[in-house]
Order: sequence, then C-alpha cells, then structure tokens
Amino acid sequence: MTTTLIVLTVVDIALLVAGLAVYLFWVGTLLARIATNLEDCAETVRRINTHAEAIVPGVSHINRTGAVVAGALPLLYGMAEDIVTGATFTPPTEARPAARPASGTRRSRLHDAVGFAPY
Repeated sequence: MTTTLIVLTVVDIALLVAGLAVYLFWVGTLLARIATNLEDCAETVRRINTHAEAIVPGVSHINRTGAVVAGALPLLYGMAEDIVTGATFTPPTEARPAARPASGTRRSRLHDAVGFAPY
C-alpha cells in the first residue's frame, strides 16, 4: 500500500512539474513576442522624435502667434458687440411666392400620355 502511495505521489509531482513547464514555456513565448513588439515601438518612437526635432522651432513660433491672437480676442469681441448692437434685422412680413426655376417650367409628355393636365 505504501509503495502505491509513493508511486502515485511521484507521478503526481511529475505531472505538476510537467504542467508548470508547459505553462512557463507558454508564458515565455508570450513575453518574447511582447519584447519584439516593444523593440518595434521603441524604434518608431525614435523615428518620431527625429521627425519632431525639425518641427519644434515652428511650434514655439505658433505658440507665440497664438498668444498674440488670444490677447487680441477681447478687443475683437468688444468691436463685434458694437457692430451687432447697431444692426437690427427685421424679417419680411409678406409671404414669398413659390420659387420657380430660372429656366422656366418644362412641359412633360408623360402627363399627356396618362391624360393628366397640370395647367
């Protein structure tokens, strides 16, 4: 009886070790794939930084220009308020006629074919 328990214990431990080995192999494969993707990402980031170095002086100029425009906005807003205050719009009260095409109306022969007279 004890030899059977010893053999089953050894088999159980061997299966546990084998399961852990398979699991660790699978995790190692996933980590290797992640490492490869991270290397590609790092190269892409280096390339973006290289391209951005040429843009940085222009961005500071754009920021300075934006600050000037932002400083002028209150003045422009006040001028726009003065313009709007003096302008009043009164909508027309009479009903407008139906719109007609500039080329006039076309006569369709389809109406004649079915006996319809629109005029």
